[in-house]
Amino acid sequence: MPNKTKEIKLANPRGFCAGVDRAIDIVNRALEIYGRPVYVKHEVVHNKFVVEDLKSRGAIFVEDIDEIPEESLVIFSAHGVSDEVEKKTNSRNLQYFDATCPLVTKVHMEVMRHARAEKDIILIGHEGHPEVEGTMGRHINKELSNIYLVQDEEEAKVIKVQKPNDLAIVTQTTLSVDDTKTIIETLKNRFPNINIPKKDDICYATQNRQDAVKQLALESDYIIVVGSANSSNSNRLKELGEKCGCKSVLIDSFDDLNLSELDGKSRISITAGASAPEERVQEVAIALKEYTGASVIEHGVGEENIYFKLPPKLR
Repeated sequence: MPNKTKEIKLANPRGFCAGVDRAIDIVNRALEIYGRPVYVKHEVVHNKFVVEDLKSRGAIFVEDIDEIPEESLVIFSAHGVSDEVEKKTNSRNLQYFDATCPLVTKVHMEVMRHARAEKDIILIGHEGHPEVEGTMGRHINKELSNIYLVQDEEEAKVIKVQKPNDLAIVTQTTLSVDDTKTIIETLKNRFPNINIPKKDDICYATQNRQDAVKQLALESDYIIVVGSANSSNSNRLKELGEKCGCKSVLIDSFDDLNLSELDGKSRISITAGASAPEERVQEVAIALKEYTGASVIEHGVGEENIYFKLPPKLR
């Protein structure tokens, strides 16, 4: 590659958020205190390196509570679970710790509050994502309340609800901030009385990382997002970079890069999704520095100072 790259910028903030830190710590502490194996309902966070590391320590990831042997310890992933999953876990007398991100739990509580108030609810999110499945599964009072999933602006334009004048919105926490605002505006125009959360459901980390990418897209001609393909927030960072006019790629490691794409790129930036370990970011940065001969600099302000406590029994 011709050495035109002078600097490789590392986005701030980037990488692990407080909810991911807490979820991984819960699994590690459970393994330390209770020993292996520890069962985890779904991947605790969506990153293949994190999952493989925890597997090597004794974590076993399952999709169905029925797969877990009697008298085992189970942990719910950061994405949250449905009421049915929690009830099934209790009915089998399995000990469990809940690693659901507190910001996802907040959305669960909103759904239950609106349902108790007999409102219809629109959840903005991606069908099939475990966070959406868990949130939909927290809907109660089904005889007097309905919950609907809206994935994009087109669906928002045509969705039909039973209670257009008694309607509330909640959102998945890892969506595109800009896309979600557009969807909400469409719904507000159609349903003027719709109840919108006072505080945005999209988590602080998702918003901060997207803001950093918007700035970097103005200053870069190639953005590398470190994260796994099944990570919602990592995919949103890649999409946002592209939407802002900057070539962007999502990779787990340096080996995933198509190095021919770097030819002629003089301004390269690196960020990471909220479930991507900083170790992987540094590996990519170091390898890219060796390949291009460029220096690596930090860009932006990375202080977030958010911390979520572990369950009492694991502290």
